[in-house]
Amino acid sequence: MFEEKVKASLVLHGGECFEGYSFGYEESVAGEVVFATGMVGYPEAMTDPSYQGQILVLTSPMIGNYGIPPIETDHFGLTKYFESMGGEIHVSAVVVSEYCDEPAHWQMWETLGQWLRRNNIPGIMMVDTRHIVLKLREMGTALGKVVVNDKDVPFVDPNMRHLVAEVSTKTRSTYGHGTLVILVIDMGVKLNSLRCLLKYDVTLIVVPHDWDITKETYDGLFISNGPGNPQMCTKTIEHVRWAITQDKPIFGICMGNQILALAAGGSTYKMKYGHRGQNQPSTCRSDGHVFITTQNHGFAVDFKSVSQDEWEECFYNPNDDSNEGLRHRTKPFFSVQFHPEGRCGPQDTEYLFGEFIAHVKESKVKEASKYKPRKVLVLGAGGIVIAQAGEFDYSGSQCLKALSEEGIETVLVNPNIATVQTDDEMADQIYFVPVTAEAVERVIEKERPDGIMLAWGGQTALNCGLEMDRLGILKKYNVQVLGTPISTITVTEDRDLFRNALLQINEHVAKSLAVTSIEEAVGASKVIGFPLMLRAAYCLGGQGSGIVYNEEELRHKVGVALAVSPQVLLEESVAGWKEVEYEVVRDIYDNCITVCNMENFDPMGIHTGESIVVAPSQTLTNDEYHMLRSASIKIIRHLGIVGECNIQYGLDPSSHRYVVIEVNARLSRSSALASKATGYPLALVAAKIALGKGLFEIANGVTKTTMACFEPSLDYIVVKVPRWDLSKFNMVSQNIGSMMKSVGEVMAIGRTFEEALQKALRMVDPSHTGFDVPPRLEAKKNWDYMQDLKVPTPDRIFAICRALHEGVSVETIHEMTRINLFFLNKLHKLILLQNHMLQTYKGEDEYHAT
Repeated sequence: MFEEKVKASLVLHGGECFEGYSFGYEESVAGEVVFATGMVGYPEAMTDPSYQGQILVLTSPMIGNYGIPPIETDHFGLTKYFESMGGEIHVSAVVVSEYCDEPAHWQMWETLGQWLRRNNIPGIMMVDTRHIVLKLREMGTALGKVVVNDKDVPFVDPNMRHLVAEVSTKTRSTYGHGTLVILVIDMGVKLNSLRCLLKYDVTLIVVPHDWDITKETYDGLFISNGPGNPQMCTKTIEHVRWAITQDKPIFGICMGNQILALAAGGSTYKMKYGHRGQNQPSTCRSDGHVFITTQNHGFAVDFKSVSQDEWEECFYNPNDDSNEGLRHRTKPFFSVQFHPEGRCGPQDTEYLFGEFIAHVKESKVKEASKYKPRKVLVLGAGGIVIAQAGEFDYSGSQCLKALSEEGIETVLVNPNIATVQTDDEMADQIYFVPVTAEAVERVIEKERPDGIMLAWGGQTALNCGLEMDRLGILKKYNVQVLGTPISTITVTEDRDLFRNALLQINEHVAKSLAVTSIEEAVGASKVIGFPLMLRAAYCLGGQGSGIVYNEEELRHKVGVALAVSPQVLLEESVAGWKEVEYEVVRDIYDNCITVCNMENFDPMGIHTGESIVVAPSQTLTNDEYHMLRSASIKIIRHLGIVGECNIQYGLDPSSHRYVVIEVNARLSRSSALASKATGYPLALVAAKIALGKGLFEIANGVTKTTMACFEPSLDYIVVKVPRWDLSKFNMVSQNIGSMMKSVGEVMAIGRTFEEALQKALRMVDPSHTGFDVPPRLEAKKNWDYMQDLKVPTPDRIFAICRALHEGVSVETIHEMTRINLFFLNKLHKLILLQNHMLQTYKGEDEYHAT
């Protein structure tokens, strides 16, 4: 059988030759020969960038038994199962005793030999790896070469090359959408280090090894592992030396330990044969605890060369007393020589990532609590438009009040003079100019504020802030966004980024695809299927959205949506499900509360601004209520929202399945409703949180004695009813749906749903007597009220009234409208009560009878 195999040999620079057979790519190669003792994890080891330029001898007697898994990516965009992007192999060649060419495992996609050949990597089998390891331990790390088919090549010392420059990323990349920003200096980072960090809901910014980090804004610095001699990384050492002068936490792994030591004035040395394997002991200096760790390094830190007054040794190797970790005595800087991320290897020290993140959180809270701006610019909502009206005057006024209470000078930009917030006593300086990037830049140039508030002026202010950030205006004038960061706002506004962010924390989203053209939309519809929901990004009041049932409708509506937005999301339709909203607050200390939850009278498919809304929810069980509450807190923490946000859900009325519809990372119409419904001043509290205050530090404006860190409990029902005036808009369809058309709304309070609804219906229009058919509809000839049940219009609530009067059953109305039976039964009760009163008082008391 071996006659068919191609002969190959491993030749060491001392002349030793170990003959075997090729099972990989048939090409000769030279490099540094090292060995690893792991019994599992060969795909991870071979894709570890720290092995760049090395010929890897695997001491386990049988290799390849479970094959190679497929190349897949996770929700963060990182390659699964391997330690480099795309599963790139970094070893120059691999040497094994016995190779298995018939592996068996459910994850196997190809054999080890096939993988090596596909990636042009030589492999030798049937050699005495024990003998090789004994020789290497005598010689130390040795140069060697794999010779295939007697095609000789010269010896090459890879340590003469700048190996870090070969494996480090060439571009700046971002992963995750969490609260904390971790800057990763990629010296040849293993992907599992990134995975371990991403578990803590962070945003990772991965930069090349020589990137100028002094120009980056971050909360914590991570210095990764990497191959070769750390002393060649002069730019990295220089940049980390600058980072040490700051107070932001630093965590280094493997080469990161060496870089930190060099930046601190220490030195490194090349080890005789290095530490490589998954069973290396590391002892904690403080308590003597020994951890079994994964290691892969040929250089080490000379701890005696580091200032003992500033640094302490936190880990050491009990076998040779070599340094395994550093820790600064007063600042949050530490590093380890081993690999706490494992992969391959044990996960005993993975807790160190949590320790690092804890340092970062503590540091960020201290920084935020110390910061107090001198002058703050507040962006208003501008002119009154559908979905952005007086409620944002309320929010902006509350924001200005909060800033004034804290003694901060305020500058307001709002061209709408017909507002409370533009009163000359509300702000120190008021500019009646458009809320656009160009106009606001002129204000910034003149006023020189050091902070800006974006979340109190609706979608207009939010979009303006995003545009100014994109143009570099905020950075140019050193204006800090207070509250929710721009990166989070971008994620919540970009439908594709938003979906991926939720998938990262295993939250439920409807099956969806983001598109930027009509043809892309047609292709996406074939994947998702009809009917589907269409949503435009960066838009107000559901503009450009709607449910589509066929390709013709799709082409038309996508064309309309792309006229107002650069991106459109197509998603699985959940029309008919319950729609539920939560108003959630989070401070810089990660305290979270849900101030109010609301339930729509109308099912999914009708914009919440077009629907009657009830607070608190009336048809959710304890499990459903707290399931969505927990999800809300999980989401606001993951996205990193600081202040207030509105989260909308679709809840299956027949199960516990739910999907997240959207997150508004700003004060919204619903926020104003929730504030008035509960008495909790969301806009004011959110403004104080944006200034660095914790919920426990903000006084409850109602009681004056307790704190704002509480969740209101209502002993009444609040009902919101929209007001439409479609007759003033020529050629506008009378139908309502996912795009908002209402021009206002009325809120009413009562002890029952029926009472609150009756009050609200009367206040919407003076001609309404409550839940009764108004005179204008009574006078309308041939009013097809059954059609209004099937296709929603502003008169749907009155169509329900007429249908009930005409004897249409509650069940039939439910089937036609998908409105919850609870609400329909309540309405039916009003009809029965009205009929009872007519029968009881007719002929006796004209006032009561009518």
